[in-house]
Amino acid sequence: MKTTIMLLVIAFSNAALAQSYEEDVDYIQSIYGKEKKMLVADFIRLEGTQKDSFWQLYDEYEGKRKALGKKRVQLLQKYADSYATMDDATASQVIRETAALAAETDKLVFTYFKKMEKVAGSKAAAQFYELEVYFLSAIRLAILKNIPFIGELK
Repeated sequence: MKTTIMLLVIAFSNAALAQSYEEDVDYIQSIYGKEKKMLVADFIRLEGTQKDSFWQLYDEYEGKRKALGKKRVQLLQKYADSYATMDDATASQVIRETAALAAETDKLVFTYFKKMEKVAGSKAAAQFYELEVYFLSAIRLAILKNIPFIGELK
């Protein structure tokens, strides 16, 4: 399962880095979201009302996560566009925006962990949290592996 997840993450992050049009980002996220949902469904097994409530919240979460994913792509584009001429102020702004986006994303995951815990139980919510942290960490690592450090390229 980890191999499949990594392939999805690499494909998503490489495609996200290469894309600059809103439609392309939407398309990539729709594919990634569907495959990701299947992986989550294979890992988190629920029955009855717990299942229905969990997936309703999950779909709500995914909508918000995708919006943050678009922000991530926009921030990467901003980084790429300003890389060659980056001054101290721009570097500071990019890092502050990156940190704020990471905090917003992490807060979103925890918010939905708490919501899912109420409707689907602690185990399912913890599994959701583990998977999301894994996905987010893998995406962040893939992005960092594919972009140069500030000042690395001359």
